Amino acid sequence: MRRREVLLGLGGTLAWQTAGQAQQKTMPVIGFLSSASANLYEHRLHPFREGLKEAGYVEGQNVEIDYRWAEGRNDRLPELAAQLVQRRVAVIVSAGGTPSAMAAKAATTTIPIVFGVAVDPVEVGLVDSLSHPGGNITGVANLNVEVGPKRLELLRELVPSASVIAVLVNPASPANADPFVRGLQTAASKLGLQLRILQASSERDFDTVFSTLTQLRAGALVIGPDVFFNARAEQLAALTVHHAVPAVYQYRAFAAAGGLLSYGSDEADYYRQVGFYAGRVLKGEKPAELPVVQATKVEMIINLKTAKALGLTVPVPLLARASEVIE
Repeated sequence: MRRREVLLGLGGTLAWQTAGQAQQKTMPVIGFLSSASANLYEHRLHPFREGLKEAGYVEGQNVEIDYRWAEGRNDRLPELAAQLVQRRVAVIVSAGGTPSAMAAKAATTTIPIVFGVAVDPVEVGLVDSLSHPGGNITGVANLNVEVGPKRLELLRELVPSASVIAVLVNPASPANADPFVRGLQTAASKLGLQLRILQASSERDFDTVFSTLTQLRAGALVIGPDVFFNARAEQLAALTVHHAVPAVYQYRAFAAAGGLLSYGSDEADYYRQVGFYAGRVLKGEKPAELPVVQATKVEMIINLKTAKALGLTVPVPLLARASEVIE
């Protein structure tokens, strides 16, 4: 009798192991494609996973995530996207900016794609329309290109003496850089400001950029939206402090690290929405029928300590409008 119980127990154990192995084999896989690197993206992955959890998926429990990082080299994105297609992942999340979204779209017309971009996805050809994306792709678009002119206006309020404003963009990401510069040029003309366009696509370029700023006698700096700059927001903030340059960027990390001002989409809310949409697609909803989400939550962070160090007086109405003031 005891022998039978042992055999039954073993059978139950084997059945449980087999069921577990089967579950593991059928666990859906998300391919996460980014032009950045893992260590510089961790704080964005947390809200992304929170969004997935809201949709019913927890990494390691009922979904696997295969991360592919281009380490700042956009030229590697087509190869990495092709690897995810070859693996036949359930969905590709291209939340590493416009270059990763374009690479994913070029790699497959069948695997669902959820993007996260700062540009108008219709203008760059990612989707047919915001309400009816069409094809196998949808996602979330933030306002970080669209609110570029507003950043220029804020700098004008903070540094009214500045007549020349420098703009830093990444030439390796023209889908971001070109519309951003166009928007700023229109705004600068109305404000009576002169723009000077500077470029950086590697950390080696930063020294040249900041020495050129001095030569141009630029009164302030607007940093354009780009994944490459996102990953180096703290480094850029430190450089603006070292060179005493009033500057604005899109995310809080810049202001928290000493940059004068950040103004842009709420980063955590943005990535949470990307994760939630990925979960909805995993559940079987078709990207073509999921309207592109437009992230509307914008936050402004002012580093008052930096303003004082630069000899700037922050207008009281501007302080009142800030989401956060760092002192």
